[in-house]
Amino acid sequence: MAIADLISHGDLAINDGYRAKNSELSTHGLPFARAQNINDGFKFGEPDRFPEENLSRVAGKVSLPGDVVFTSKGTVGRFALVRDKTPRFVYSPQLCYWRSLNRERIDPRWLFYWMQSREFRVQYSGVAGQTDMADYVSLTDQRRMHITLPSLAQQRAIAHILGTLDDKIELNRRMNETLEAIARALFKSWFVDFDPVRAKAEGRDPGLSAYLADLFPDSFEDSELGEVPEGWKVSPLPDVIEVNPTRSLRRGEIAPYLDMANMPTHGHSPDAVIEREFGSGMRFTNGDTLVARITPCLENGKTAYVDFLQDGQVGWGSTEYIVLRPKPPLPEEFAYCLARSNEFRDFAIQSMTGSSGRQRVPAESLSHYRVASAPEPVADQFGTLVRPLLARASAAAVQSRTLATLRDTMLPKLISGELRIKNGATAI
Repeated sequence: MAIADLISHGDLAINDGYRAKNSELSTHGLPFARAQNINDGFKFGEPDRFPEENLSRVAGKVSLPGDVVFTSKGTVGRFALVRDKTPRFVYSPQLCYWRSLNRERIDPRWLFYWMQSREFRVQYSGVAGQTDMADYVSLTDQRRMHITLPSLAQQRAIAHILGTLDDKIELNRRMNETLEAIARALFKSWFVDFDPVRAKAEGRDPGLSAYLADLFPDSFEDSELGEVPEGWKVSPLPDVIEVNPTRSLRRGEIAPYLDMANMPTHGHSPDAVIEREFGSGMRFTNGDTLVARITPCLENGKTAYVDFLQDGQVGWGSTEYIVLRPKPPLPEEFAYCLARSNEFRDFAIQSMTGSSGRQRVPAESLSHYRVASAPEPVADQFGTLVRPLLARASAAAVQSRTLATLRDTMLPKLISGELRIKNGATAI
């Protein structure tokens, strides 16, 4: 069926985003979404924003639940579905949106999956590189395309099967955000803000069990970091955390490899780890923390906690990683939470050297970073509390990768009709 027919019958709308001037953007209002914000859903971070009081200028180029977003300029071929809970945003010209205007004809979620199928990919790939500029799929080209439109019942059945997998993946993602936030908040409370000590010094209830509260002093002492809990030691980072510890891996040996592209910007689990012949790069084992030291990966937050290897196994990755490994009594999770802290990240960014666009953090600069390290009982309890949080998040991430593989295997078969739904069940 011709897409143009669906448009002319009022069943479908295809449009692009608003061409905003820099002067129209602000730090408040709705996110102004660009291609970089579309990657396995929406990742807004700290985007430019479009003031809500000026939304009349953008006409209908504001997201609605059910919109299917397509990156059509530069990075062509990323997709996202606007869900009921997705924050409203303004589309930029790098994005197009396909909007079902008649849900009795086109199910939005089925449309989202169809746009990831071979039928659509072949059509947009055929026109994306026809200019001397960056890849671009125009509105005109999109509106000239064709679609195989099954019955509404088939659409909804396909959307239900694939959507159930995606819903579980999304649930895992939100749960992991919460687990990581708890771990990082506990780190900040105990080792940055010293909340239990401050509460005891002020005669307040620290909000901990009696056993935990007794582990913290009730007074501060001066240090080069300012006030720190009495009895705690302030040390250069390398005194309490190994930087780039020695790991053995023979050249040519096949070992787990973590590419910089698969380093997470949020959370501790990498997107993918592959087996690859070792050449040169940073080596690591379970319990290590990896921090990207090169721009813009550091600024983007690329950091991982290694818990995906077999016991005794050595993995490897980019030469642009800094590997951190706490020394006893600090638990392994301490370095990860430290690396995710604003204080450490700001220090690392300010320590970058090199020419513009190729700046990196010299490993030796970390000797200038000071850490207030707690006595062993406090360190042990921090590990006891945080370790199961990261373990649970890691298990959920593994499950999500398995579900994503299943979804990606089923999607082309369902969309093409190779795998058909009959009487509410799947049959091959």
